[in-house]
Amino acid sequence: MKSPTMTTTSTTCPYCGVGCGVLATPQPDGRVEIKGDPAHPANFGRLCSKGAALGETLALDDRLLHPHVHGERTTWDTALNLVASRFTETIAQHGPDSVAFYVSGQILTEDYYAANKLMKGFIGSANIDTNSRLCMASSVAGHKRAFGSDTVPGCYEDLDQADLVVLVGSNLAWCHPVLFQRLVAAKEARGTKIVVIDPRRTATAEIADLHLALAPGTDVALFNGLLLAIAGGNATDRAFLDTHTSGFTATFKSASNMPIREIADITGIPATQLHTFYDLFVRTERTVTIYSQGVNQSIAGTDKVNAIINCHLATGRIGRPGMGPFSVTGQPNAMGGREVGGLANMLAAHMELADPEHRRIVQAFWQSPRIADKPGLKAVDMFRAVGDGRVKALWIMATNPVDSMPDANAVRTALSACPFVVVSDVTRHTDTTAHAHVLLPALAWGEKSGTVTNSERRISRQRSFLSNPGEARADWWQMAQVGRRMGFAGAFTWTSPAEISAEHARLTGTENSGARDLDLSNIAGLDEREYDALQPFQWPHNRERMFADGQFFTPDRKARLIPTPYRPPAVTPNEAYPLILNTGRIRDQWHTMTRTAKTARLMSHIAEPFLELHPEDAARYGLAPATLAHVTSPHGDAVLRVVVSPRQRRGSVFAPIHWTDTQASNARIDALIAGAVDPVSGQPELKAAPVAVHSFAAKWFAFAVSVARPDVSSAGYWALARAATGWRVELAGLSAPDDWSDAARDLFHIRDGVELLAYHDQTSGQYRCAAFHDERMIAALFVAREPVAVSRSWLSERLGKSFDTPHARLSLLAGRSGDAAQDGGPQDRGAIICACFDVGQNQILASVASGCRSVAAVGAATQAGTNCGSCRTDIGRLINGACTQKAS
Repeated sequence: MKSPTMTTTSTTCPYCGVGCGVLATPQPDGRVEIKGDPAHPANFGRLCSKGAALGETLALDDRLLHPHVHGERTTWDTALNLVASRFTETIAQHGPDSVAFYVSGQILTEDYYAANKLMKGFIGSANIDTNSRLCMASSVAGHKRAFGSDTVPGCYEDLDQADLVVLVGSNLAWCHPVLFQRLVAAKEARGTKIVVIDPRRTATAEIADLHLALAPGTDVALFNGLLLAIAGGNATDRAFLDTHTSGFTATFKSASNMPIREIADITGIPATQLHTFYDLFVRTERTVTIYSQGVNQSIAGTDKVNAIINCHLATGRIGRPGMGPFSVTGQPNAMGGREVGGLANMLAAHMELADPEHRRIVQAFWQSPRIADKPGLKAVDMFRAVGDGRVKALWIMATNPVDSMPDANAVRTALSACPFVVVSDVTRHTDTTAHAHVLLPALAWGEKSGTVTNSERRISRQRSFLSNPGEARADWWQMAQVGRRMGFAGAFTWTSPAEISAEHARLTGTENSGARDLDLSNIAGLDEREYDALQPFQWPHNRERMFADGQFFTPDRKARLIPTPYRPPAVTPNEAYPLILNTGRIRDQWHTMTRTAKTARLMSHIAEPFLELHPEDAARYGLAPATLAHVTSPHGDAVLRVVVSPRQRRGSVFAPIHWTDTQASNARIDALIAGAVDPVSGQPELKAAPVAVHSFAAKWFAFAVSVARPDVSSAGYWALARAATGWRVELAGLSAPDDWSDAARDLFHIRDGVELLAYHDQTSGQYRCAAFHDERMIAALFVAREPVAVSRSWLSERLGKSFDTPHARLSLLAGRSGDAAQDGGPQDRGAIICACFDVGQNQILASVASGCRSVAAVGAATQAGTNCGSCRTDIGRLINGACTQKAS
């Protein structure tokens, strides 16, 4: 790590596609202070809970710091020579399509460019795809069908100027909190109307003027109905349609055979609500439609995107302030990856693999011996090809497909049988690195340098403020080194990301002259100093909105309306699997938690995997709140904590995507998902998997805390999370151990010199113990036949505290807080609601009891909800509940 100099570095957050600016300042004690950058136009100083906690995720524990071959540490030369020779040999024996790269929206644009150039231009195959295929490929395909290019029309400023914002398949409050707060501010300042279209009543829906809880997978029917309402309400912009579009007549005809009563039946939305939505859209010119994974992650994802765009084209609501369709991406550099051709069906610089002229331009620019001339394997097909032996050498970079891909068990089996697997990562132990023949240590956020592009086409710099740990190296450097060793030395001579960026920028301007949307030639001449100082900008250079002139990138320069006939989901519930599983993110976690799980603050809100279902479904299947559910599909199973909520749609259940085998016993949720994909985009269906649920017949439940990482290997169910001074773990089992004290000693690695104070009531099935070393509580275990009713935050905060009186120790085993001075810790804060400031439910309720009757008042008293604001919905529910209870 660099010697702390208190120098502040402007960089960009590595989480979602909002692309927030971050100010990072290393401190003399080794910590890094993180603040939002008030000068960055994506966030103006705001950060979400994840971004605010970035400084807590920089520890080197479990970092991959050295190259490994077959599990043994080796040198870079040995590892790189092996990668180059095995890829070269495989290509010689089986052809270029026998090798593949699977990359990630977590790598930087310069890394993406290097990988794309090596694979498509020098290996000669298009077998390079990305985990961004899982989140935005349908949006790319929809853009290209409508606009002739993968162009996002709008910008974040449109949220400030719209009179109506329609959120489709987007839990903006949890997944893009900074944009959500911008929308909340607009609603408060100018009365912006908000419609939320989502099967669940999410935190985002709490601010909606109208929530449409549509049946999963029926968005196309909903928006086809809207197109009919636009035409019937005389809201079509005939001049715009005639001058700047084609295809309206065929598209309208395709939609016109579905009356509103049929749309109501298909979507499950009452006709009165449909009329309300349609009327609001028809009479509101300044309308922005934001859509995200709930639209894209579908076998009809591309049609959903085009059905939305059709409505904006029909009304001419595109390219002007406060209006337009707006795809909000999930990853920090999904857009940058698209710019350099990171998908298997694209070329660099937004050029088309299928276009011979584009192939000529790119090959000539690269001076490459060959160029891929057909689309490569998209993500789902790529891992199927690994499984059936067509792909024999695979390089995975900065992603964890054993957990994140659909049909994840099949992916794990495929990797275990693949002859040669290379993994570049920052983390030593993941469910994917376990299958690597070669492990290459990559740089993490704070160490690497390059550019990323956010959801509004804004390019920002990620800058390093930490030294390279161990022997970790940049992803682009690794690929360049392999390219040289494969015989392509002249094409991979870069010595810095600035050189790669300049090359990429030159390519975007080559033979362009306005024919293509992406042109970065204005930054092609930057030197190292200018690149390092590069300020955030939108492409084309400082142009906020695209298509303001009505010119698109189709051959006739007209936008195309695309017929989108409704078709039901490929797989529907049946007697064996009667419920629909929806998957997604939760507020404080990111992907497979290799970064976010490092901080106790982010694990404090939701610390274990869960299944949310409607009360009627819970009663039907015998699932009580806080018990465990065994969820099964034809492809896999999981065991999850039961959350019963009326905000869930009947017949549907929800589970988060984040947990892996390193954090829970059986919670890899994508193992339950089939590999069905959209036929146009190749994006998998991740929002509508038929499943069955049954009670996990646990004989006991437990909650434990420990200074040392506990040994959970003997538990039937476990979910492990960081605590401020150690670990917390939820446990359950199908049979009880013979001796609970012996089991506790094994769980906590207790040896001589540790005192174990225990209480056991065999009649009730309760067992409680606490372990002390030099009067410090180093572990505690609470066991019961029902889910354990002890405050998790209260017990976790007593780890490492001194308990020097018998009364204090007995109070601990009783699960009481008592006097803070006597029981070794602060009063019980209750479940953590605000992760930004670690504010618990009891603190919020206390402020309500003292007279705080609004979210703002609670924030003034406790700070809760005053940073990213993603907990404001939960605070509002607590206020309403407390006031209702008092009134009754």
